[in-house]
Amino acid sequence: MKRLLIPAVLAVTLLAGCAHTPPTDPADPLETVNRKVYGFNTEADRLVMKPVAKAYTWAVPALARQGITNFFANLNYPTVVINDFLQAKFLQSGQDLLRFVVNSSYGIGGLVDVGSNIGLPSHDEDFGQTFGHWGVGPGWFLMVPFMGPTDNRDAVGRAAGIFTTPTYYLASGYDVPKYSVSALQVVNLRANLLGTDSLLESQFDPYIFIRTAYLQHRRSQVYDGNPPQDDDLLYPPPEDEASTPAPAATAK
Repeated sequence: MKRLLIPAVLAVTLLAGCAHTPPTDPADPLETVNRKVYGFNTEADRLVMKPVAKAYTWAVPALARQGITNFFANLNYPTVVINDFLQAKFLQSGQDLLRFVVNSSYGIGGLVDVGSNIGLPSHDEDFGQTFGHWGVGPGWFLMVPFMGPTDNRDAVGRAAGIFTTPTYYLASGYDVPKYSVSALQVVNLRANLLGTDSLLESQFDPYIFIRTAYLQHRRSQVYDGNPPQDDDLLYPPPEDEASTPAPAATAK
């Protein structure tokens, strides 16, 4: 019971602190710490992850890398199906469940994206988006060691998503293949992002660029690609300002 209560209390505490903050004015009270973590992540990437990702792209043909990317997308698809349902997207949930079954069987475990070829497009839903769908704001922006950018809402969402990932349920006796699969997923993801390195390196302040890009991207996902254009509707002025009448024009 304690194991269940402690994560639940932490989740409620984090989500209670979430506020609706626009990407243009993010809540980042930990910016000083976040920047240090970002510097650490950047150095770790330069020394380890980027060289490994380059070696991976050199050794593994592009067709094989695409198959591996498809495999991991399909492996994580139960999370998509569950969050479709939790967001009351029942038709999409059924379609995504069918896509998962088709790709897992006819697509050889997801290596081949058969679903997209038969009219079952891919969707991207997770617990962070589900929280946002039901009105929970992002809260503070966070930079996590080795994991990169997130926020209060998505941090809780990622923790919940662990339990809907099939690799979590591998028996303890299979830790070696379990961690090998996770390592391959991380390397493959980093290899897919190699093309964005030049864009990031050209930024005057890469930290601000990543923070803004992340928050805008997640906001777009919460609203299924159609976020409200007028932020004033989402973030109205304080009540005292809104109730203050505008000064009358002086007649000439």
